[in-house]
Amino acid sequence: MAVPVKKKKDDVFLMKAATTIAEGVVALKHELVKKAASGAHTYEAVPLEPSGLLPVEPAHLAMLHRFASANPIYYRSSQQDLLGVPCMVYEGDINEHWLSSVKHDTSYQAFYPTWIMSAYALVHEARRLGFGERATTATTVVDIGSGDGRIAYCAGISGTGALGIEIDGDLAGLQKAIFEKTEVRGAYVMHADATRFDYATLGMSGPAVFFISAMPEMGEMLAQSVISQVLALPDIEPCFVFMGSHSLKKYSRDLQKWGWGSVIDRNRLQVISTLTLPTQWTMDQELDTAYVFAAFRHDNNNSSGNSDSSNGGDSSL
Repeated sequence: MAVPVKKKKDDVFLMKAATTIAEGVVALKHELVKKAASGAHTYEAVPLEPSGLLPVEPAHLAMLHRFASANPIYYRSSQQDLLGVPCMVYEGDINEHWLSSVKHDTSYQAFYPTWIMSAYALVHEARRLGFGERATTATTVVDIGSGDGRIAYCAGISGTGALGIEIDGDLAGLQKAIFEKTEVRGAYVMHADATRFDYATLGMSGPAVFFISAMPEMGEMLAQSVISQVLALPDIEPCFVFMGSHSLKKYSRDLQKWGWGSVIDRNRLQVISTLTLPTQWTMDQELDTAYVFAAFRHDNNNSSGNSDSSNGGDSSL
């Protein structure tokens, strides 16, 4: 089975837009950091209108602002011009939900969300790769460890059915409240342990993408559990998205493929795309988070390749 790649006439536009959005979000983040005088625990920017830097549909932008407005982690917003793009900067505090999330096993990522615009760029890339455009079931995107639901929400506003699976009850409740308040369609949340969840109950077939909110090494047990269960499903063409690192330590257990080399190779996955995007934990860093799209390949002789370096990370002390 070939890796699903979208072949419609607007493929070139989607590819250009996905790349532009990811690069634009990174540029926006660096400009915001330079200008920021906020003492907020978390802050991020969302454009108020489409631009050449960030060619996002106006209706989608409006829904992204609705998400931020409905999300209680943000307590203040102000308008700023960043790189000539009028933006709303949202400031907030995630401590309450972070403390709630850390009570679970250390293999589960504590709540430390990606940017709203990063979540949108990730969903846009998934659609460009054919996940969502060729959907044969209602649920095409599954976000493992979905936090406040921003990836599932972005999938929903893009017309792709999505489910967020969240082990923390408080965060699952937060997602449900945001989805109800914004009246987003196609996005749902389930309070469950992703390692014990029965994915067969979703009735998925064809292309599907699974975002795994876990960092290299600490999240390997979670990732492997999900991958093993998904690969056992019939008639599914899965892609897994991992959060990797561009700056792997010299003595990291896995220095390949952004820290996920062993998991990717063990499960015969093929890296088909990577995006670098801001997250709340990279606000003070020059390099942002690597998101690695790796699809299951049936041909065991295929090499796991990527347009970027297959090493996927700098070895540094």
